[in-house]
This record gives sequence, C-alpha cells and structure tokens, in this order.
Amino acid sequence: MTTWLLGYALLGLVAGFFAGLLGVGGGAIMVPVLALMFAAQGFPQEHLMHLALGTSMAAIIFTSISSLRAHHAHGAVIWPIVRTIAPGIVVGTLAGAQVASRVPTKPLAIFFAVFIGYVAVQMVLNIKPKPSRALPGSAGMFGVGAFIGGVSALVAIGGGSLSVPFMTWCNVKMHHAIGTSAAIGLPIALAGTVGYLMAGYGAAMLPAGSIGFIYLPALAACVVTSMLMAPFGARAAHRLPVATLKKIFAGVLVLLLAKMLHGLFGPA
Repeated sequence: MTTWLLGYALLGLVAGFFAGLLGVGGGAIMVPVLALMFAAQGFPQEHLMHLALGTSMAAIIFTSISSLRAHHAHGAVIWPIVRTIAPGIVVGTLAGAQVASRVPTKPLAIFFAVFIGYVAVQMVLNIKPKPSRALPGSAGMFGVGAFIGGVSALVAIGGGSLSVPFMTWCNVKMHHAIGTSAAIGLPIALAGTVGYLMAGYGAAMLPAGSIGFIYLPALAACVVTSMLMAPFGARAAHRLPVATLKKIFAGVLVLLLAKMLHGLFGPA
C-alpha cells in the first residue's frame, strides 16, 4: 500500500505543477493515470473509470479553491456571471455524474479520450474564438451552465476548456474569463463530488477505502502534493515559454490516453 500512496503523491506533484503552470484542472492528467493504477491494483474492471473520475473530481475541489482565491485577489472574477451560471452548472454536473455512473467503463473511457483529445488539439493550435456577441440572458446562461456541468462531470474536469472559450466568444476579456472560470470550477467540483458519492453508494465490489466512487487514499495523497506544487507551477508560468509547454503537455496527454485505452482494450 505504501508504494501506491507514493505513486498517488507523485501523480499529485505532476498534476499540481501543470495546474499552476497552464491554468488547467488536474483531471486531464489524473484520470488516465488513476485508471491505470487502479487496474494494476486489481480494482473491478466495471468501476475503473467511475473511481478514477470520482476521485479526480473530488481532488478538483481543493485546487479550485486555491485557484479561485488567487484570481479573486487580482480582481479577475466576474461574480455576476458566476451567480447566473451556477444553477445550471450544479444541475448539469449532478445529472452528468449520474449518467457517467450508468455508462460502462469502456464507452466512458472512449468519451473521455475524445474530449481530452479535443483539449490537446486546442492547446497545440492555441485556438481562441473571436469575440462576436454578448452573454445570453438567465435562461441561456442556465442552459450553457447545464451543458458545461454535464460534460465536466463526464470527464472530471473543472470546466475551463469549455467556459473560457464561451466567455471570450461573448466578449469577456481573456484574463476575466480565466478568473471567472476558476470560480465556476468550484461548484462543478462540489456538485460532481456529491454526484459520484451518490452514484457509487451501495455499488458492489468497490475497494476498501472508497466512499461511493471516490477512493480516499488516492484522493488524500494527490491533494496534499498537488496543492504544494501548484504555486511552483504558477511561478514557472512567468519564466518559461508557456506556448511550448502547452504543446509538450498536449503530447503527454495523448500518450497517457493511448496507454489508458491500450490497458482497457488491449489483450489481457
């Protein structure tokens, strides 16, 4: 068990560094690695992705709080947007977690891989939508929030890869979009964690140390080290060529996804 805890702690270091460096949630890198580690420990195949997604979502709570505080201190959070979009975010995230719990591991892994592949392409090409309109009204914001929350729950991310392009498309300045997205990540993480707790309640054959679809030993080890490392990543962002590092990070994501899919679909 000690070896696995060290492995989770190392994963937290890597995920925390990139979270601080690139402003991404830890889910993109945590989920494929956790899925591989859980498989190596002999966790039930039918719950590998559910446990990886639920554990990653719970970890995002802590990184979201840290990121939110930093952006709020710089005045980069537009709180009226957060208040308007949050109800849809919560509803969509809770629903997404319930849907994810009912999808078998292999189709869920494919959906995760396709979406994170899209995120990787965004990073490589540095795609930024051109501002073209204003934010929608309350009903529109609820619908957008529900969509972002639902997808975020299915792939255990903080939503920034969807909310930042949406806000910049609606003429919100980039640094405000990033700061506001950090605030939106907290209700996503909270609702997603509740959703995965509820969805996994009473599930058969979960490993000892699980609460619903959240594996507590992995959560604890990842959170401690990721929170320690995130500030170093944030400082490095001001000294290193971030555009190049985004391309490297995207390449790492693609390799991790390939390894995860091979582990799930390859020969036993």
